[in-house]
Amino acid sequence: MDIATIVGLAAGAIIFSLVAILGGNVIIFVSVQSALVVLGGTLAGVMISYTFSDLKNIPNLLRVSLQDDKIESDHIIESLVNFAEKARREGLLALEDDAAEMDDEFLKKGVQLIVDGTDPELVRNILETKLTFLQERHAKGRGIFATMGQLAPAFGMIGTLIGLVQMLSQLDDPTQLGSGMAVALITTLYGALLANWLFIPLSKNLETQSNHEIHVKEVIIEGILSIQAGENPRIVKEKLHAFLSEGEKEEVEARINDMGEVGARENAS
Repeated sequence: MDIATIVGLAAGAIIFSLVAILGGNVIIFVSVQSALVVLGGTLAGVMISYTFSDLKNIPNLLRVSLQDDKIESDHIIESLVNFAEKARREGLLALEDDAAEMDDEFLKKGVQLIVDGTDPELVRNILETKLTFLQERHAKGRGIFATMGQLAPAFGMIGTLIGLVQMLSQLDDPTQLGSGMAVALITTLYGALLANWLFIPLSKNLETQSNHEIHVKEVIIEGILSIQAGENPRIVKEKLHAFLSEGEKEEVEARINDMGEVGARENAS
């Protein structure tokens, strides 16, 4: 689970609840009419903007935003350097068994392509095409929440206008003006709250995860092509290190050195 996302959502809920409780009367912040306008209007707008097949992915998008199962680029680089060393010693065909055991489908596809002797330019085209479609799917997914973030405040304002019209229609009864104004303002509150606490942050969360995954895929493409070209593993490592920060480079270097020492001891024994 992504602790930061869960803590952020919980912190927002706790803060808003405490503010309402400390204000004295929590009930004044509850309005079924306001919730219907904001939630119903936002849902209707999203349904018009996207197809039903797109909207079916919302539960999956929520699951992705709450998960923390990202593949780190430094671990991918470590694997690619090991593949480069094995390919240089035993040839590309030696990677066939490794490809069958890989969990990452993109990396698995890339290794299978070079093991099959596919032309390097075709390998790049295939992998970049898969990456392009991946970007498009991700953009559509986070676009749903971004659209909700745009629509919720707008429908909050629409609900406020509806409430004002209803309130002005009762000017002959001054006792109703205060409650009518409260309901009108609560609708705007609901729209702004849902947009800035839930919909827009979820869209940014998905964008961040998408950018990370695309970065990892770009590392894989560069590493696969370098391995196919028969480049020296040290060159492959240096080339891929350009995708990392200084701290990540040190971690990868330490792990690769540790693996080399373990391998040397096993050979000696």
